[in-house]
Order: sequence, then C-alpha cells, then structure tokens
Amino acid sequence: MKRREFFLRSAGGAALALAPVRLHAAHAPLGEADYKALTARALDAARRAGAGYADVRISRNRSQSISTRERQITGFDDGETLGFGVRALVEGAWGFAASRELTADEVERVARSAVSQARASAATLRRRVELAPAEVHRDATWRSPIQTDPFDVPIEEKVDLLLRANAAALGVRGARFVTSSMFFLREEKTFASTDGSYITQTIYRSYPQMNVTAVAGNDFQTRLSTDVQPMGLGYEHVRGARMVENAPRWAEDAVKKLTARAVEPGRYDLVLLPSHLFLTIHESIAHPTELDRIMGYEANFAGTSFIYPIQDYLGKFRYGPANLNIQAERSAPGSLATVGYDDEGVRPDEYLIVKNGILNDLQTTREQAPLLADWYRQQGKPVRSHGNSYAQSWSDVQFQRMPNVNLVPNPERDVTLDELVGGVRDGILIEGRGSYSIDQQRFNAQFGGQVFHEIKNGKVGGMLKDVAYQMRTPEFWNAVDGIGGRSSYFVGGSFNDGKGQPSQSNAVSHGCPPVRVRKINVINTGRRE
Repeated sequence: MKRREFFLRSAGGAALALAPVRLHAAHAPLGEADYKALTARALDAARRAGAGYADVRISRNRSQSISTRERQITGFDDGETLGFGVRALVEGAWGFAASRELTADEVERVARSAVSQARASAATLRRRVELAPAEVHRDATWRSPIQTDPFDVPIEEKVDLLLRANAAALGVRGARFVTSSMFFLREEKTFASTDGSYITQTIYRSYPQMNVTAVAGNDFQTRLSTDVQPMGLGYEHVRGARMVENAPRWAEDAVKKLTARAVEPGRYDLVLLPSHLFLTIHESIAHPTELDRIMGYEANFAGTSFIYPIQDYLGKFRYGPANLNIQAERSAPGSLATVGYDDEGVRPDEYLIVKNGILNDLQTTREQAPLLADWYRQQGKPVRSHGNSYAQSWSDVQFQRMPNVNLVPNPERDVTLDELVGGVRDGILIEGRGSYSIDQQRFNAQFGGQVFHEIKNGKVGGMLKDVAYQMRTPEFWNAVDGIGGRSSYFVGGSFNDGKGQPSQSNAVSHGCPPVRVRKINVINTGRRE
C-alpha cells in the first residue's frame, strides 16, 4: 500500500479514530487596523478608569503535534486560540483580566476589570510597584528567522517522515520499540502600552524527537534523540535533523547499553558534552539567577534560590573559575527564547550573569530592575529591564521568565573535545540529558544522561551504564578546569520549562561547548534485586 493511501485509510480512519484528536479554530482573522483600534480602546478605557500604566496583548497561538509508535499514528492535535489580556497598574498594584471576545465593548470592559482588580489589590501592598524606564517602540515588528512555515507542510509528509524513521530504527537488531513525534508552535503577538509602544511579532518553535528502546531478557535500555534539540526555527529544522538517517545510530546506542558495563561508584573526572551540559546550566545557573526566585516571589513551583541575600552574592560570589562566563540573551537566531521584544515591550539586551567566574548580574523585568538600582549605579549602569518578561498566552499575565542562558566558549583559543579528553586519566564522557533531581534552592543536584563512555589515560573507551553524578552548585562549577572552544559550541533547549501558579510554560535555549570537571562523585543508578 502506498504511504499516501495508508495515511488516508489508516490515519483518516482507524488510527486517528483511536488517537487523541483536537481540531478547533479560533475567530476569523482581524486586520492590523482592527488590532490597533482595539488596543487603543483598551488602553484608553484603562486610563479613564484610573490606571497609571496599562498594556494589552492580543495573541493568536497555533500548535500542532504528531506522535507515532512503531508503525502506528498514536496522536494528532492541531489547535488554535485567540484572545487578549490587559494589565493595569493602579496605586502601585497590578491587576489583570483577559477575554477571548475581541470586540470594542469587551476590550473596554476587560480593561476596567483589570483596573478594579489592581485598585482592590493596592489595599494589601507591602511594596509599591515601580517600573524601570523603557524605550518606546512605535509600529515595531519582528519575526523568527524561519525558512519554511511548518503549518504549510502537509500532514502526510510529516507522518511519512516519522514512520520511515521508526522503520529505520527497528531495522537494528535488538531494537524493539520506538516512538517519534513532532511539535510546532506559532505565536502571533500584538503588544501596546500607554507608554506609546505598538509591537507585532511572529514567533516559531519546532521540536522533532525520537525514543528507541532495546530489550534483551529482563533488561531494557532507551536512547533519546538528544543530539536533536528544539529550536526557534521552522520545518527546515525537522529536515535538518535527518531523523531517518540518524535513527539507526540511536537504536544501536540503545542496544549497546544492554551489554555496557555498570559503572563503579566513585569520584571521576567528567567530560560533559553540550547535549548534556545545557540542562545542568539550566538548573544550577539559569534558575537560581532569576530575581523573583531570589526574592521569594517564586517559591512553591520548584523552589527559590541559594543566592540570598543579594548583597552577599552580587559582585562577590565565585560561581566558577576565572574563565567561566555565562551570558544571557534573547537574540541568537534559532534559540527558543529569542524574540525582538519581550512581553512588556522591552528590547532585550545581552549581559553577563557570571563574568570571569563572579556573579555579575541577574534576570530582570521592568518591575524587578529597580530592586537592583543601587548595584547598577555602583557599576555605572542605567536601571533598565533586561527584557525577561513573558506570558505563554493571552489568558496569562506576563512575569519574569528565563532568557537564553549560555556558557561562553573559551575566549583564548579553540580548545577541542580531544584536548579535554586527553587530560583525563580516569573519567567518564557523558552525552545527552537523562533523569535529574535538584533541591528547592538549586544547590544540591543529581544528573543522569543518555550515553556514557569511560575515559582511560586520555582515550575514550567502552560504554558504561547506570551513571549519575551528584553535585553542589558552587563546588561543581569551581571544579571546571577545561572549557571547549567555539567549534564545539552546541545549542540545547528546554521546550516546556514550568514556573508560576497557575503554571505557565516557557521555552529556552542554552548554548555551550563541552567542559571538563574534576573529581565529581558518581553513583550507580542500576536496579537492585
């Protein structure tokens, strides 16, 4: 049976009948003139009701996911949502209201509701909100640098690619199960504020992935396609992932793990590849330098931060060696948090969270930047937001979310992976993200991976399994004695980074080269009878 015929018969009939399917449409598209008129009405209504500041976001989000297992389609979801939210500042307190009904009367009603909510909240304030200055951007536009809109690609082509990749993985002896999927998101945002900004943006994200399971006797091992990361790109990212060509390699890794030697617990030098290291950066550097966690505003969802009180850490705390530099940005083409403007209308800047090993700056929004005013003045810097505000949809209020947080490659020369490995007598090479856990202050953690190889006398040897390392954040980063160069730089990403209550999801990338870390405690995670 031809694949197109298979899709029309199976996916359109039996397969999709068994799969979770969600097909729904939002409102008919409005024109730019309509959006301008509606945002102007909302802002005017907020001002007339007493807001000192207000902003409005209209957002149309379309998402699509396709999932398969072996020779079957197991899920298909294509949905779109459209609505708007108004945020108002009254007497130093925030109010927020939202609606999916885009009419003149409704935007005015919602704006007044946001103001009423803010006025009620003002009675319980402990500290009045002060907004850092922000540049006004009139009629600004931005679009993700994509080549092919994934929503223009036929479903048949996407399903065909996933099923061919599955077949390629199952062609490896010992590979028993395989799942694969694609996820796409397009966000079309319009932002306007009483400051005078009016900004439109279109943001794309794409995520192809595969998981192969090999089985032998009572044992099974899995291999995730962690060398293919989610990106802020179009369908060209899926084609560039070459899933059909790479599937046999992922399957072979899963099979090899079945006979790999279990690691002996102890202290080892580790060489961490970027496909693994990005998650360690995410959890132990990026999250604890979010200012709302440090201040205790974010606590119940995944905790606060060990960086407290701020005056004891900022400009003083040694995060790592002198050549450790951690950069925050939202401008790298294809990275997940990359935008032209944040959800407060601020053009994000680039800054060093860690500079020459020392904690140098923190992630901020317009509301948060004044909390660091004394520090910025000491440094001769203006008090401004770094542009780290984001909301996952029109129905959610924006708040501080992580930018792309990257480990800067060795600035002196292009240190190679072979050179890092060559300096290890007894160690482990770790590739890919695995299971992990971290405490409520991002201080103590444990990380696994996907593929592990022993290193003996500067040479990569046989495969290991059941490997995880334990760390305390400052000790771990200060044990780094080798940082790779630009040629080994790779961008990993977290597609669904949760935060807040009610919870919101953010997507963020972390670029880095491989690093070498000395004498880290490794445990054996294997099951015990």
